Amino acid sequence: MTRQVIDWNLAQSIGIRFAPKGPELDRDSTFATVSMLRELAAEAVELVAGVTELQVPGGPAAVVVDRPRWIQANIAGLRDGVGPLLTQSSMASILPAVSSGAAAVQIGAALAWLSTRVLGQFEVFARGQQPGQLLLLAPTIVNVERQLGVPERDFRLWVCLHEEAHRLQFAAAPWLTQYLLEQLKIFLDAGDEDALTVVRRLASGVRSRQGSWLEQVQAPAQRQAFGSMTAVMSLLEGHADVVMDAVGPTVIPSLATIRQRFEARRDHAVGLNAIIRRVLGMDLKLRQYREGAAFVRQVQSQVGVAGLNAVWSSRSNLPTAAEIGDPAAWVRRVHPVLV
Repeated sequence: MTRQVIDWNLAQSIGIRFAPKGPELDRDSTFATVSMLRELAAEAVELVAGVTELQVPGGPAAVVVDRPRWIQANIAGLRDGVGPLLTQSSMASILPAVSSGAAAVQIGAALAWLSTRVLGQFEVFARGQQPGQLLLLAPTIVNVERQLGVPERDFRLWVCLHEEAHRLQFAAAPWLTQYLLEQLKIFLDAGDEDALTVVRRLASGVRSRQGSWLEQVQAPAQRQAFGSMTAVMSLLEGHADVVMDAVGPTVIPSLATIRQRFEARRDHAVGLNAIIRRVLGMDLKLRQYREGAAFVRQVQSQVGVAGLNAVWSSRSNLPTAAEIGDPAAWVRRVHPVLV
């Protein structure tokens, strides 16, 4: 029998147990919040389609969830999408835990913390052949909008625009999930070093304070696959941010305030939050927003929205890690006739 690398049931239990409940809402306020998020998610569909010029079939309605339901959805996606790759790869022998239970505790704790930061999510690793759902994490949305002191409707629509952009990306490029899984498999298969080597590299990275801890434990052979995944995630996050800002001024009066305050929240993690963010590679994600958005804006300035949309047509048109930092190089490669 194949050894289970991670006890997924335990990971889910740990995540749900330690996830904070979120802000207190009475029954009427909860109903009103859920109703508004559903309405705004539906409104975002046409708004995002108009800006991106992507015409794809409509997806299932957004699902408004609490933190336990969000954790359950992520466990299901990880188990079905990533779990088989972990079991088959050489990384199974050097996971940072001796047992599947210890690995589960780490994943559950990470998801519990992330449930207080994530506002919404498109399910990339959906179960079976069904399209992924767009999840809106209501308690965290309410909590963040209160912390920022911004109008409820404006902030919620802003979040819905970002997440709808992600849904549209994967609908326009249905091959993208498989591409990410293939890169992840390459990454995992390359991790054939012994645990002591990994620990030494991590310790060296911690001393140098350069990059996330996730980056520090990579073997040389893993870096190319990691770079490919990072380039794609930069594209996805940057594109969603550009879409939000393109749609925003026409429908979100307080857009400038939301953007300013939210960016400050992204940038100023201190204490335990800063440590956790670095361990999970969240600092890398922040770079992805900025670098990806800069890539999308420059490409669109050169070849327009239709030219940018070539990225969704095939995996060969995805930007490399180097091209994310040099958008003109991507344009020369994909649109040689236009330059």
